[in-house]
Amino acid sequence: MIDLFSVKDKIILVTGAGKGIGEFLAHNLASHSAIVSGIDIKFPSSIPKKFDNNLFHFKCDVTNKKTFEKVCNKIFLKFKKIDVLINCAGISNAVEKKNEFYPEEKWLKTIDVNLTSAFNCSQSAIFYMMKKKSGSIINITSINAELGFPRNPAYVASKGGLKMLSKALAKDWGNLGIRVNNLGPGYIKTDMTMKRFLNKKSRQQRESRTVLGRWGEKDDLIGPCIFLASDASKYVTGQDIYVDGGWLVNGLSD
Repeated sequence: MIDLFSVKDKIILVTGAGKGIGEFLAHNLASHSAIVSGIDIKFPSSIPKKFDNNLFHFKCDVTNKKTFEKVCNKIFLKFKKIDVLINCAGISNAVEKKNEFYPEEKWLKTIDVNLTSAFNCSQSAIFYMMKKKSGSIINITSINAELGFPRNPAYVASKGGLKMLSKALAKDWGNLGIRVNNLGPGYIKTDMTMKRFLNKKSRQQRESRTVLGRWGEKDDLIGPCIFLASDASKYVTGQDIYVDGGWLVNGLSD
């Protein structure tokens, strides 16, 4: 019987794979027998030995379109196909004080990394996916794609833009056999959110906002990611899957 949820031998590219969610997804997809190319500006000093044969690192600034195109070409020449692209590269540039003026340079940098690079990376990867008329692009969005959060307009705008970019590309590329979907984390314990997690008041505020009453773990993301990367989701495109403990459905208290 065919395992619909298998990612065995799928050629998967993960941007932002040097740390946080991107690193976690790259390692876990490799542990499920995918052949993973992690892409980032820098990486930890070594790759775990158990991944010697199916996890590869490529140093690349994803905001440099030509450099990413070269990385895609190297991967295609090595493995003869590209099955999945996960756009996980992202930054958050909040300002510290309420009503503080938000600097234009923070806006431009955040949009460049979080949104423009995802568009350019997708354009590069689809060139190779088209050769076999199939592929899956997974864009890592956020609950910030749905709700405004304080002091971080560029992050909220970039994630909202990424959400709608996925729907536009799903529409445009569906006839080529390319699926494009969003995976939106809620508050997950990572380096990016650790400051909030370590602050007791902030941590409890966010726990109480979810219907499951806890922060997310990176482990909570791997199942939905495998679903979107595998043939189990072969008729799914243009959709949002939120892994947020019920944050977005939590209305008034009893």
